[in-house]
Amino acid sequence: MLCEQWKQAGVRAGDLLLLHSSTRGTLRRLKKLGFPVDIEIILDSFLEAIGEEGTLLLPLFNFDFCSGVPFDIRTTSSHMGALTEAGRKRADAVRTGHPIYSFAALGKKRDLFQTVDNFSGYGADSPFGILHREGGKIAVLDLPDQESMTFYHYVEESMSVDYRFHKRFSGPYTDREGHTAERTYGLFVRKIEEGVVTRVGAMGERLWQKKLYSGDRPGEGWGLRVIDASTLYQEVAGVIANGNARGLLYEIENAAG
Repeated sequence: MLCEQWKQAGVRAGDLLLLHSSTRGTLRRLKKLGFPVDIEIILDSFLEAIGEEGTLLLPLFNFDFCSGVPFDIRTTSSHMGALTEAGRKRADAVRTGHPIYSFAALGKKRDLFQTVDNFSGYGADSPFGILHREGGKIAVLDLPDQESMTFYHYVEESMSVDYRFHKRFSGPYTDREGHTAERTYGLFVRKIEEGVVTRVGAMGERLWQKKLYSGDRPGEGWGLRVIDASTLYQEVAGVIANGNARGLLYEIENAAG
């Protein structure tokens, strides 16, 4: 039943699909309809929707490394919700190497992500870049753009926007073999000292108005929307190139005028 809902929103067999999710609404709907309230059922429904030729990419973002907390690629949990943590724990899941912006990959093309250890969280060699080059899609379940659409930052880094800068973070890192050493990774972060605040709600609304999203808005229907990564890249890159990022991708707090 869930599989059919995801297909109606735009998920197709064979998709390379990055899924951002809040499952509370879906679990409530399942309970109301008399189905088991189980995260694994939701995860399996997405894997069923993309089929044997598809690949599911789940964000396992965890920001503790930014504060020097040790990262263990084998055990560090996801901060991105129950569905992502369930995916991380699957025996056949592959996890990428960035300690802040790692991903779990399940399915046909998971080997593409097996050795990914990108230095910059949003870099061209990151899972965002692979998703873009491989013609993937982004699906968002019951979350607004402000709480989900990290792909915007991948576009911002590729366009070298002037309201963000490269910052390094270091800490203890334990690899797949259990070896621990100090490592350094980067992020393209906003210029907080200049009052830069990420606000992308207007960008999300622009995508809806231009009918680039398919499916449902958060809290409506089954709450899943889908967009092609290449379409999203082109739209966001165009906004940046035309000098319209402020107001659509970010704001300046306490700015005069």
